Amino acid sequence: MDFFKAVSVEDGQSAIASRLKGYALESEEVGISECRGRILSEDVVSRENIPGFNRSTVDGYAVDSRDSHGASSTIPSMLMLVEEVEMGSAPSKAISRGQTSYVPTGGMIPEGADSVVMIENAEKLDEENIMVYKAVSKGQNVILKGDDIREGEVVLPKGKRLTSHDIGVLATQGISKVKVHRKLRISIISTGDEIVDIDEPFETGKIRDINGYVLASRVEELGGEVERKVIVKDEFELLKREVAESLANSDIAIISGGSSVGAKDYTHDVINSFGGEGVFIHGVAVKPGKPTIVGMAGDKMVFGLPGHPSSSILLFNIFVKEAMNQINGTIEKEKSAYCVMDSNFPSSSGKRTYQMVSVYEENGELRAAPVFGKSGMITLLSKSDGYIEIEPHEEGVYSGDRRKVKYF
Repeated sequence: MDFFKAVSVEDGQSAIASRLKGYALESEEVGISECRGRILSEDVVSRENIPGFNRSTVDGYAVDSRDSHGASSTIPSMLMLVEEVEMGSAPSKAISRGQTSYVPTGGMIPEGADSVVMIENAEKLDEENIMVYKAVSKGQNVILKGDDIREGEVVLPKGKRLTSHDIGVLATQGISKVKVHRKLRISIISTGDEIVDIDEPFETGKIRDINGYVLASRVEELGGEVERKVIVKDEFELLKREVAESLANSDIAIISGGSSVGAKDYTHDVINSFGGEGVFIHGVAVKPGKPTIVGMAGDKMVFGLPGHPSSSILLFNIFVKEAMNQINGTIEKEKSAYCVMDSNFPSSSGKRTYQMVSVYEENGELRAAPVFGKSGMITLLSKSDGYIEIEPHEEGVYSGDRRKVKYF
């Protein structure tokens, strides 16, 4: 493997995907109070129709819509009131032509009715007679049985990351437990003689561990579990020991820093020391983030990400996130929006450039402004909403261009 024989993003993703084929996680059953953010390992199929009966969406009078045709404030339709349906109870009477029943919002409409006249468009003359002042069409102000969910329908597909809204769907079906993939276990190793944890004494020349916390948070956002998070000095044996301990209980190991070709950049050699295929990517044709490593240490995948925070999280999104989604079989829509660029700026010819941007709205239009700074600056992340991709053949971006912004 030649150092920095840079591959394209697409080739890198393809190489990773091919090595993860067949990698499957076990399933476990969890209660719906604990399943938010978890990834379904099987389809959830509806047990019943939702709603389970025809119901009104307004307070009003259930009618055969034909009885309201032509009704107006000057020539109302007169109907006979046969019942007032109580909330949570089924109607005791069906209605015929010329009849109506009062139904509250969410209440069950009686047989014979196909629509509901809003209460403000009707007047109760006495205990038996109702005047209707506005016509309704068939199905108006009514939700029919099964309109929302049909019995036997796949309501939540395998691979979906469950949200609070999805939990509402489960609750409507009376489903108390679901099968999800066990959490993907990931270890994060921050390397460098200069790196100290946030609660350690801080000295001049030292750097607090930023990447360990940012990457750990990102893993958890994606439904993974941080098995261990450690800091290790730039020594081959120390790093090898930490990688070995990490891989013993993790599915993936991430090494932050030490992925370049300096005298103390040991990631490449450590991965190769475990046998198996070893490093199969060392260098990606992107800016920032060229010194990225991916390899197989035995039968486990190890990612060596750049030490600079902005580069690290970008390459995490490009490679590690994709790997996690593949293993989980995640069905996930990309969070993105097309924005108008508000200024000109150049890119690095021959490399795919990832430019951080902030997004704002102006005159009802989404616009994006580049966020500049050196890759070691953590504020590049805090000031940015996402990034745009500039292809290798492009010289840069022009003011007024519409670009897809991928949100973090």
